[in-house]
Amino acid sequence: MGDKLITLSVEGEERQYPYGTSFLAIAQEYQERYTDDIVLVVYNNRLRELSKRVESDGELSFITTADKTGKKAYRRSVTLLMQKAVQNLWGEEQIRVRVLYSIGQGYYCELRKQDAPEQPVPVDEAMLSALKKEMYRMVMADIEIEKRSINTDEAIELFRELGMKDKEKLFRYRRSSRVNIYVLDHYKDYFYGFMVPSTGYLRYYDVTAYEDGFVLLFPNENAKEVAGFQPSGKLFHTLKASRDWGRMQEIGTIGALNDAIAAGRMQEIILTQEALFEERIGRLAEEIVQAEGKKFIMIAGPSSSGKTTFSHRLSIQLAAKGLKPHPFPLDDYYVDRDKCPRDENGELDLECLDALDVELFNHDMNELLAGKRVNLPIFNFKTGRREYKDKIMQLGRDDVLVIEGIHGLNDRLSYSLPVESKFKIYISALTQLNIDEHNCLPTTDGRMIRRIVRDARTRGTSARETIAMWDSVRRGEEKYIFPFQEGADVMFNSALIYELAVLKLYAEPLLFAIDKECPEYLEAKRLLKFLDYFLPMPSEGISQNSIIREFIGGSCFHV
Repeated sequence: MGDKLITLSVEGEERQYPYGTSFLAIAQEYQERYTDDIVLVVYNNRLRELSKRVESDGELSFITTADKTGKKAYRRSVTLLMQKAVQNLWGEEQIRVRVLYSIGQGYYCELRKQDAPEQPVPVDEAMLSALKKEMYRMVMADIEIEKRSINTDEAIELFRELGMKDKEKLFRYRRSSRVNIYVLDHYKDYFYGFMVPSTGYLRYYDVTAYEDGFVLLFPNENAKEVAGFQPSGKLFHTLKASRDWGRMQEIGTIGALNDAIAAGRMQEIILTQEALFEERIGRLAEEIVQAEGKKFIMIAGPSSSGKTTFSHRLSIQLAAKGLKPHPFPLDDYYVDRDKCPRDENGELDLECLDALDVELFNHDMNELLAGKRVNLPIFNFKTGRREYKDKIMQLGRDDVLVIEGIHGLNDRLSYSLPVESKFKIYISALTQLNIDEHNCLPTTDGRMIRRIVRDARTRGTSARETIAMWDSVRRGEEKYIFPFQEGADVMFNSALIYELAVLKLYAEPLLFAIDKECPEYLEAKRLLKFLDYFLPMPSEGISQNSIIREFIGGSCFHV
């Protein structure tokens, strides 16, 4: 076969290569055309690592560290580099690293001793300096990151021997007969997704001490510059509290959740989680009542956080404690569509603050605060115009507005309202599950799957359309929501520990409907692989007021 030539269309150019040429060799030819490192390729609409080889005619394009998929591969590879450095430095002392949460542009990690897995090993500056130095040494050595395909039973045995119990559990429920593992200088591990070819690619990272461990930092917008670390105390402690609760239920990873489903503990899990949820909302309502003088409960959070169900359930708890809550959507303060700002592509920018009539909102809220009767607007989404239909409101002593909208936490929205009249809540679905000890479960994936299921049911939007617009949604969140999250009085986690096992049944058919030729196919395939980790869980036992009902249907609220 050595003489056989393969014809490839690379960036619109017809090129011929000997059969079996590596993608790495081809990428090196084209690298100078790109500012950022090429780390993966798309070959005939399939994502491929650079170590793979050309075997048939087709189309080839490159993925760099500036692309979303390339960024993920880079992060994964740096994480493996860090794990190997920890083993080199402290392996003899039986010290391991656990990757716990994604925070900002980094992963929060803790060192643990094998004989005390729940107790973090204190990290000092000398240890962090040694870790950085060892990682740098391996980058300079440009060590190959080798991929091996092994039998699933063999993988289970391997991870049992290595003491990686979370991975052993994960693969017990694996349907496919083979598993890809990665090897870096004899260190073996499994990762959810592809890797770069060698450590020489991993030049941009940092480690910084935080809480009981450290944060492994990555680049963000600029792929050749490590993003600065902005501590998010409220976010960190919300994640920690959720994780501690999951651990208390003995469900900290997907494998442990699958164990619980297989053991028939589903109803117990649902009831326990919902009881915790209700208790937390009740405590929050009590906090609002105790604060006194709060008239505007401002709720904001990213897409598919369950804001609508949450605002209804909070309103019920507030009513039970003697207040008169009025759910209130900020959307009614949209400016008429012909006055709406446009983004750089000339599309209506419905996510920016200027899409709302901020002046009118402040005027009306101050009038209400003064005890006056106000005729509130209603936005007609069909005509794209604001209307008045005698929606009269007057705030008495016990009345409160429960205001929901993406700009709720931005003080520019409510600039003229007294600080003491506002109570701000940030809500997001921050999943407390991890895939295993070294793979965080991306919270954005959980929210995207929620949205795919909900939009197909309520808006007739296909999974392909939802995936296509997701990057734009995420950009809006980064700009208008996340910068204000730490300014909230309370951060509320709306993720349910069991939800992805339930959503799987609804999401899989929608994702399988995406055609292989579509640009969104690669993302759909990735999400299907992700959902494949979960055992399915039927929704019959889930109550009508559960936040998950906002997405799968059957809610007692108008959502």
